Amino acid sequence: MLRALEIRDMLIIDRLDLSFQPGLNVLTGETGAGKSILLDSLGFVLGWRGRAELVRSGAEQGEVTAVFDLAPGHAAREVLDEAGLPVSDELILRRVNTADGRKTGWINDRRASGEVLRRLSETLVELHGQHDDRGLLNPSGHRAILDTFAGIDPAIDTARAAWAARRAARKRLAEAQAALDAVRAEEDFLRHAVAELDKLSPEPGEEAELDKRRRGMQAAERIRDDIARASEALGYDGAEGAMAGALRWLEGAADKAEGRLDAAMAALARAMAELDEASREVADCLDALEFNPHELEAAEERLFAIRGLARKHQVAPDELAEFAATLSGRLQALDRGADELSALTAAVAEADAAYDAAAAALTEARRAAAGRLDTAVAAELAPLKMERAVFRTEITTADPGPEGRDAVAFTVATNPGAPAGALNKIASGGELSRFLLALKVSLAEERNLGVTMIFDEIDRGVGGATAAAVGRRLRSLASGGQVLVVTHSPQVAALGAHHWRVEKRVEGEMTTSTVVPLDPASREGEIARMLAGDIVTDEARAAARALLEG
Repeated sequence: MLRALEIRDMLIIDRLDLSFQPGLNVLTGETGAGKSILLDSLGFVLGWRGRAELVRSGAEQGEVTAVFDLAPGHAAREVLDEAGLPVSDELILRRVNTADGRKTGWINDRRASGEVLRRLSETLVELHGQHDDRGLLNPSGHRAILDTFAGIDPAIDTARAAWAARRAARKRLAEAQAALDAVRAEEDFLRHAVAELDKLSPEPGEEAELDKRRRGMQAAERIRDDIARASEALGYDGAEGAMAGALRWLEGAADKAEGRLDAAMAALARAMAELDEASREVADCLDALEFNPHELEAAEERLFAIRGLARKHQVAPDELAEFAATLSGRLQALDRGADELSALTAAVAEADAAYDAAAAALTEARRAAAGRLDTAVAAELAPLKMERAVFRTEITTADPGPEGRDAVAFTVATNPGAPAGALNKIASGGELSRFLLALKVSLAEERNLGVTMIFDEIDRGVGGATAAAVGRRLRSLASGGQVLVVTHSPQVAALGAHHWRVEKRVEGEMTTSTVVPLDPASREGEIARMLAGDIVTDEARAAARALLEG
């Protein structure tokens, strides 16, 4: 519910503080007094797109603050929560417009964009009038209105889930088909590459091991001759034989040397032991360096083959095995692709059938609800002196979507036999107002819980008993909620629970607009003015009292 509206320096409003109440709130006043400025200001703080120039002449900026009471479970709470804004029972919207056109908004003292304000406004306020393109006159919203009237949220949820499953199944099929087509385009390459890699069968780390072995064999080939010559020099025909002969000669002479050769013979014995160990080590090295030349050739051939394939496929040698597995997987996908496509095609057909069933159920539910809505609107049109008019909810086939494949439009024919057309194309101003009111009353129990409804001169073009019927329906709509109506009809104004008069004042060269709350005596005078015009007669006052007394 809209509890308060504060306006500062907007158009011809200097300063205005309004406190609204539950029930039917009426605003009256002479043409040009500024009633539309109130709606412009409210639309501004709600983020609606309206007049470009709103700041009062001479002011640096204009500002509007609106205070709403939010009941538990109000739809605005979800919008606030999604936007990361504070949520409480009181909602304060404030928006400033500077003289140079910059606009800044706040929600509960937090900066907020115009988009968030507009999203909030859809849960807070609904405007109805001859030029309203946001509510019932907007065909793009008719299906949602019918769905709410029908109470088919579970069926819509089922259709949305079926649509999502259908899209997912089609996406999987398209991706599989594209992947298969891509693999087929390179089938020859894949088969040749896989055969080549399978034949070589490289292993991770093999290239480094082959390179090490190759370098070892190449090194052995270069040093083995020198080691062999060293082995010969250490052997019996070399140092070992010479030292053995020397030892024999010394042993033969030792008896006559009186011990002077003992130390030399011991040293020579030790040297021969070291020489023997050196000979064994050299022999072991020669054995280790022994290799088959064909082995070197084979290692080089495989090493070069691995490196050549790596360069060919632009991967590291150690990645060849993984690359081979990847190509094999793609080739296997090609080989089993037909079976997978068949299964995915069947899944798409199943998803299509589920969506078709859900969409058909929605269409049936909407057609049934459309009949009930048409009957309800027809019952409301008769008291509004439009018993010969026809209201129809047209349902046609549209492109499939998450909420089915129905397009919904409210159409009217103002006279029997006349062609039906869009609500805002066929009806005249007064007829349109009454159509909107009849439709709104018919929808009242099914939607707009917690929404402040605003009717901008919806009674234009009607009078007398018809205007009274309009007023009674507005009062009925306001029961348990809040309705604001801008009206020139005394019959409607008299049925309001709360009444404000919009006045224009001129002081010096300054024109301002203000809003005055009316007590019972002032109400009588205002309604008398609405009946009689500039000169209020006793008869007009009497008629005003009669209207107020009901």
